[in-house]
Amino acid sequence: MFRDRDSTESAYKSLRDRGYGDDDINVMMSDDTRNKYWSDGDSELEGNKALEGTGVGSAIGGTLGAIIGGVAAIGTNVLLPGLGLVVAGPIAAALAGAGAGGLTGGLVGALIGWGIPEERAAQYEEGIRNGGTVLGVNPRSDEDADYFENEWKTNFKGEHVYR
Repeated sequence: MFRDRDSTESAYKSLRDRGYGDDDINVMMSDDTRNKYWSDGDSELEGNKALEGTGVGSAIGGTLGAIIGGVAAIGTNVLLPGLGLVVAGPIAAALAGAGAGGLTGGLVGALIGWGIPEERAAQYEEGIRNGGTVLGVNPRSDEDADYFENEWKTNFKGEHVYR
């Protein structure tokens, strides 16, 4: 979890720099956070119609676009209207398929269904509600896991970084 734009961008860049792509990276934030940090013209998100179309209780677009100029396109995204969340990456399809728009227990229930322990899911939900952005990835190696854990905690003010 990252609490500001600079930390989020830096952590995302660290993933991209190690070769992780759109199909590897999960991003979760509130719609308010997206509007606060990434609607200033430095991002493809401003005015982006990526949230068109419909899914199970959600608007689904083909591309979230760049969170910021330096953040590359992130594949599938979902707006969970009952929760005011924007979710991108592999977890987006799972959340949309689960109908996680507030009808089935909200974000915590959906994250638990994705395999995240309940305590962590509750921390992430609270953090997102309070303006944080959650990044997630399944590291390809122990070396990558160590790198992200150390880098995110030490250099980017990451909170609740789990392996």
